[in-house]
Amino acid sequence: MTNPRQLAFIALRDVHKGAYADVALDRVLQKFNLADCDRRLLTELVYGSVRRQRTLDTLIDQFAKKKSHQQPPELRTILHLGFYQLRYQERIPASAAVNTTVQLAKENGFAGLTGFVNGLLRQYLRRVGGAEEEGSRGAGETGGQGDKGTQQIINPQSPAPNPQSPIPHFDPLQLPENPVERLAILHSFPDWIIQVWLEQLGFEETEQLCEWMNQSPTIDLRINPLCTSIDEVEAALQSVDILVRRIPHLPQALRFIGNTGSIQKLPGFKEGWWTVQDSSAQLVSHLLDPQPGEVIIDVCAAPGGKTTHIAELMADNGKIWACDRTSSRLRKLQENSQRLNLQSIQIYTGDSRHFNQFYNTADRVLLDAPCSGLGTMHRHADARWRQTPESVRELSVLQEELLTHTSSFVKAGGVLVYATCTLHPAENEEVISAFLAKSPDWQIESPRGVELPVSAYSTPQGWFKVWPHRQDMDGFFMVRLRKTNNSE
Repeated sequence: MTNPRQLAFIALRDVHKGAYADVALDRVLQKFNLADCDRRLLTELVYGSVRRQRTLDTLIDQFAKKKSHQQPPELRTILHLGFYQLRYQERIPASAAVNTTVQLAKENGFAGLTGFVNGLLRQYLRRVGGAEEEGSRGAGETGGQGDKGTQQIINPQSPAPNPQSPIPHFDPLQLPENPVERLAILHSFPDWIIQVWLEQLGFEETEQLCEWMNQSPTIDLRINPLCTSIDEVEAALQSVDILVRRIPHLPQALRFIGNTGSIQKLPGFKEGWWTVQDSSAQLVSHLLDPQPGEVIIDVCAAPGGKTTHIAELMADNGKIWACDRTSSRLRKLQENSQRLNLQSIQIYTGDSRHFNQFYNTADRVLLDAPCSGLGTMHRHADARWRQTPESVRELSVLQEELLTHTSSFVKAGGVLVYATCTLHPAENEEVISAFLAKSPDWQIESPRGVELPVSAYSTPQGWFKVWPHRQDMDGFFMVRLRKTNNSE
């Protein structure tokens, strides 16, 4: 089987039964040998349909007599695929999107409902206006200002409409007046996430953040300065027509431009010249600022991107204890450290909240805390649907426990860096404020006078926050804490 739409249906069916989107997709990709173009289409359809689930459900609610949750689950999945192609895939002709979706229904137990599927999608196209006859995209990506019925698209990032185009720029998606629900339906997020962002950013920037989170993620790499240079890696990649660009403030970072094919087959990967790591994650180790000869403890280390970066920054000279309670993820760390030819990393399996042997032993500790991942939802398509306000509260308790206990690992005068890839204050600012309130021997240290890449992202409060729509990288929070010399 090589039909990418049928394979997307299989993967999405598993997702709707509870599988993680990346696991379900990888399972299909491993089973079938697809051409690169089909792999890309399959990946786009799966991740896109999961990301846009709320918007797609709203379209079903709007155009069908039965609401989306009343539809047979597999038929709902098929309708998601159809609406996703019409609404978000401008390179797929509308006629092809409709016809292939009807075929999916026919081949997956809904032969008697092909007329319903066909009619529903064409009704959407009629509301857009003339698109089905022209074989072009269904509707604009982001919506407009009307409260009911047809709305004019006003996405400022879209190209100007072609005055000769027969397709009116109207969006049939009906949106409520309430700003939280409006953004949540239009950009496909739970209301509570939109509310958290609105409180921090306001409407305009929240919408920009939503748009950014719905983009396909970029891939960044971090060169290994112990065995190569950024110039050498650039040249090696360009020799096989792989384009990259440098990233401001990060001396080891390159970002891939366009398709890369298999990462493992690119020049320099097997030789340990570089590893994949998002730019924001690279900032964390720079904030820790490890020095040669020091003892460093990475208390939630797996899968090891920051651990190996720490080893590179300290010239692989010193001792790094890489701790994690998940042995399978620590194996990935071990593989990466061997590929990068790093010797200073020692692996320790277990829950850092229960370690006592590290008391007062570390010059620096990194707590890259387990979190809701709300800063990386573009990478994890289903994260927005898996997290809840309750799960965030549970995580904040875990984060406080980890911070309280692992701070005891730090010597007097030493440093602890707390970092998350979430943008929720309950997991970031509130955790740090609660810790400092009960820990008089700790204080925030802003690395003033020290030229660190992270300095460009500092806040008046002394911590560092990366907003994706501003800095074009994953959302991150990080803060450097110093243990005063008069600590016990």
